[in-house]
Amino acid sequence: MPLQDDQKLRYARQLILKEIGGKGQEKLLSAKVLVIGAGGLGSAAISYLAAAGIGTIGIADCDRVELSNLQRQILHTTARVGEAKADSARKFVGELNPDVKVELHPGRVNAANIAALIEPYDFVLDCVDRFGTKFLINDACVLGKKPYSHAGVVRFSGQALTYVPGQGPCLRCLIGSVPHGATCASVGIVGAAAAVLGGVQALETIKYLLGAGELLTGRVFYFDGLSMTARTAEFCGRDPACAVCSETPSIVSLCENAAEYEDCN
Repeated sequence: MPLQDDQKLRYARQLILKEIGGKGQEKLLSAKVLVIGAGGLGSAAISYLAAAGIGTIGIADCDRVELSNLQRQILHTTARVGEAKADSARKFVGELNPDVKVELHPGRVNAANIAALIEPYDFVLDCVDRFGTKFLINDACVLGKKPYSHAGVVRFSGQALTYVPGQGPCLRCLIGSVPHGATCASVGIVGAAAAVLGGVQALETIKYLLGAGELLTGRVFYFDGLSMTARTAEFCGRDPACAVCSETPSIVSLCENAAEYEDCN
């Protein structure tokens, strides 16, 4: 559908980019993106995806806004403490960009429902902080042949990678199995660090939808806010022994592997 006059004004700074233009903006407006997690990473990612004019944004989150969230989760406000994060995020998006349709998924994402959840979407973002849920998203996207962006952040630093079916390794190729390590609840986090990594996820999403630039497939982006350094490191290709994306995977059913996704972190 041709852009309306108000859309040409709203997206003017994108329309002049040769990688986007009118046709690219129309692609973004027709795209469907699912963000799992409306916390620190999700706040930055959802904000910039909505501002860019992603036509449909699915938001999956089962938590409620707490006062301790507000230091980094900029989708939410003091007045919304106690509200469902999904509802709070929907209000934010509606106020920012009426072009964007928001689809809410307020229940907990688990092995039984994630395949159906991700199926209608063009791209998925892992914006959660539980390691088990991160691996659930990875495995569901690999098995469902869905591209997705992973990010994680604690303290002042974090990392991100992008998985595209058939084009590179997955999170398990990098880490193996669900780790039991630090989370932001146990070691702390600076909100601006989450904004950096969530912004990277939004940018990877936009690039994928446009077919522009070079994605973080087969590479990991590392950011250290204390030293203000960033680097990318190459994967060594898919792990031939990967439990989910190898030629002979041991994980072929999410429900059969459900216990691994229920880690205490």
